[in-house]
Amino acid sequence: MGILRHGYANVAFAMPGGETSGIRRSRPIDLAHLSTQTMGDRDLEREVLGMFVDQAQSVRRQLAIAGQKERLFLAHTLKGSARGVGAFPIADCAGEMEERPTDKLVARRLEKLIDEACDFIASIDR
Repeated sequence: MGILRHGYANVAFAMPGGETSGIRRSRPIDLAHLSTQTMGDRDLEREVLGMFVDQAQSVRRQLAIAGQKERLFLAHTLKGSARGVGAFPIADCAGEMEERPTDKLVARRLEKLIDEACDFIASIDR
């Protein structure tokens, strides 16, 4: 069973009104936004989320050794990808990293958010 069979069932039961009710920022990924971006193509959603996980984990590893200029680039590219899939907490934190690339607290928060999003994606793809 794929991401969406379980993911959307969880969305429908967790949010009165189902997928069309307002954005719930406590989830690492906004599945309704993702569905809009992929025009409801569940296979495409699964593929896009898989690519996002790969990128996010790569960025997480690279941030530990990156210089300031590279951190800015990594944060910027992750921010765009995160917005595309509906990982708004990651996108917001990556935006903060663009403003404060040497802030270790922001970097740790971004690492935590990436871990949470990857765990969430894995849980809905079972």
